[in-house]
Amino acid sequence: MALTRELAGFCSSLRCDDVPTAAFPFIRIAFTDCFATLVAGRFSDPARILRESLQPGAGTSRVFVDQGMAGAADAALLNGTAAHALDFDDAAQKGHISAAIVPAILAEAEVVGSTGGAMATAYAAGYEAWAELFRREPDLHHNFSWHPTGVFGPIAAAVACASLLHLDQERTTHAIAIAASECAGLIANFGSMAKPFVAGQAARAGVLAARLAANGFTGNPEALEHPKGLLMGISPNRKADVASPLLARGDWQLPVGGVNTKKYPTCFATHRALDAMLWLVQEHDLRPAQVKRIVATTSRRNKSTLRFERPEDGLQAKFSMQFALAAALLARRLSLMELEDGFVRRDDLRELMTRVEVQPEDREDPRRPGEAPQDVVCIETADGRRFTREVQYVRGGPEHPLSPGELFGKFESCLAYGRLAADAQKLFDALMRIDSLPGTRALYASIER
Repeated sequence: MALTRELAGFCSSLRCDDVPTAAFPFIRIAFTDCFATLVAGRFSDPARILRESLQPGAGTSRVFVDQGMAGAADAALLNGTAAHALDFDDAAQKGHISAAIVPAILAEAEVVGSTGGAMATAYAAGYEAWAELFRREPDLHHNFSWHPTGVFGPIAAAVACASLLHLDQERTTHAIAIAASECAGLIANFGSMAKPFVAGQAARAGVLAARLAANGFTGNPEALEHPKGLLMGISPNRKADVASPLLARGDWQLPVGGVNTKKYPTCFATHRALDAMLWLVQEHDLRPAQVKRIVATTSRRNKSTLRFERPEDGLQAKFSMQFALAAALLARRLSLMELEDGFVRRDDLRELMTRVEVQPEDREDPRRPGEAPQDVVCIETADGRRFTREVQYVRGGPEHPLSPGELFGKFESCLAYGRLAADAQKLFDALMRIDSLPGTRALYASIER
């Protein structure tokens, strides 16, 4: 059976009872964390300008949680962009899965009245579809301009929405094919408003593709594996595996790969170094005046992604190792407040960035393409001391997850940053049992009017 049809068969036949028990903790965290970052990002410039430009009409799906309604596709676009606007949303499979999938699921589920179990199943379908396509490329898409969030997000969101609409294999095949023509996203746009727009576009494309397929719209049922199809089109060296059997049925990736919940609102490539930096700052009580030089070692791929050595604003600062480590030393933390333009442009911070050197590591972790076995931070002080810290597993990842208290702390701070009037604990608890909720109405019950 051809890949597109086989993947559609897996996703269309998936039921909640089929999802491994070990996957549900990650699904709950994904919904909870994505909801939080959506709220935090809803007043950001990308979200604001998009809404002003789009001017969505009335509809049945919530926009920015409590700011009116719009059609499901427009709501998914707006909410997906907001969820990724601050780069505080989770990361997995070399992209931002939840920002592409969760807004699409929430928008469509509100229309069709899906249960929480159906929403969780839809997320699992989207995640596994993304992971299945990602594993078929031996080279790094990042090295060939492609942002995985934009090229796999539409497919993942499409199968998630097809699951909510209970589309059969044939129509899910067409949903995948339609979504494949919506796949796009450039690494060159990192550090600009176009990056979060990619997540929103992926969510919107998924809603639209599933709805079109439901109404009889068609695409090529070999859209993924065709010689001129998606996988070959985005393959850096045209080495994509389009022939091997589907692994999704028996080799689940969600319970293994999980999601990486971000502790800091910067590119995930900075996070291991940030863990090391903040540990050193706190352990040795280091202050900017004491530090002569900071050397960070990370993979060559990460170094090229973090291309802004002297960022000019918060958008660029998210993709700067120099900013991340200097800000962590100066503020002794890295929160949303440090990503505001005024902080990024502070003279003392900009001088401190000149003391940060980033060195590439050519060794690669065979389990994590594009990553070094560990990231290393070395601090040299003015009086000749040296402090070094290596980090292999990032805080917030499957191997070193955030504690329940840390998860709620992030959730509560995001709601406060986004000025959402709600019972944070009640909303957090509802999201953390998303798979058992009767529907979206129960989810939004704690939001004050």
